[in-house]
Amino acid sequence: MTVVCFVSGSGTNYARIVERDPNHNYIVFTNRPGCKATEIARKNGHEVIALSHIPYLKAARERYGPGKVPRNCPERMKYEQDLSRLIEDRTGKQPDIICLAGYDLLSTDWMVDRYYPKILNVHPGDTTSGYVGLHVIPIANALLRGEEALRSTLFIVDKGVDTGPVLAQSRPLNIVQALVDLESKGAKGLSAALQGVLALARTHAVTSHDAFQKAAGGQEKEMMKLVCENLQEALKVAGDWMIYPFAVHDLIGRGRVEVDDRTIYIDGKRMPEYGYRMDKGLHG
Repeated sequence: MTVVCFVSGSGTNYARIVERDPNHNYIVFTNRPGCKATEIARKNGHEVIALSHIPYLKAARERYGPGKVPRNCPERMKYEQDLSRLIEDRTGKQPDIICLAGYDLLSTDWMVDRYYPKILNVHPGDTTSGYVGLHVIPIANALLRGEEALRSTLFIVDKGVDTGPVLAQSRPLNIVQALVDLESKGAKGLSAALQGVLALARTHAVTSHDAFQKAAGGQEKEMMKLVCENLQEALKVAGDWMIYPFAVHDLIGRGRVEVDDRTIYIDGKRMPEYGYRMDKGLHG
C-alpha cells in the first residue's frame, strides 16, 4: 500500500502512522521544506518530496490579503496540480491513501475531485456535532455547550471544511479528568481556569467561541486559551494518535472499508454518521 503523508510541522501524526505498521511504501510530502517532519521521514528512510507553496500564493496573498486567499483560487489549484504530478511521477500511480498529517493548507475542489475518497484528515472535535473550525475553536465550543467529553474525528476530505464523511472517532476524553491528570503532571491552574470560563459563560448565557470572545475580558480569554490548548494537546495524544494509525492500518489497510459516495461501510456494515467509534466498535 502506498501511503503519502502531507506534513507541515512536527510530523507526530505521520510518525504514529508509521510506528503502527512500517511495512508500507511511505512517501512524505511537505509544503514547508525543512520542517521537523522531514527529519523524521529521512531517519525512517522514507522519500521526501518538498514543494513550497509560498511562491505560488504570493500574488494571491497580495491580491486578496493575508488569510483571505480563496480555497479554489487558480494559484492554489496550480500548486496542487504540480505537487500531484511530482508525487505520481515518483509512484507511477495514484497513492492508495493520502494522510493530511498536520498539513496547513486547504485542499481545493480539484484535489478532491482527483483523489476522493482517498484523502484523510483528523480533527480535534466531533464534526458531526458541529465542532469544526481552526485551532482551539472546536474545543472552546464544546466546553461552552456543556459537553463533558471530547472526541477526535477522522474523516474523508470533501469539498467543504471539516464536512467530509466520518470514518472513525476516538474514545471520549473526559474534560475534567483530563485537566486533573495534566495538573498531576505539573500543569498549573487548569481546573480553576475552566471554572472561570464556565462561570462567565453562565453569567452571559454564552454558548459559542465567538460570543465568548465578545463577552470576556483579557483574563477570561487567557483562561480559555490555557484550558483549550492543554485539552487540545491531551486530545492529540489520546485521540488523534490512536484513530489515525487504527484507521489506516486496521481498517483501510485490511480492506475493511468501502465508500459509496458519502456512505461508509466497514466489514459490509453501513456506518452511522459518526463512523466507527473506538469505544463502541461496529456496535456503536
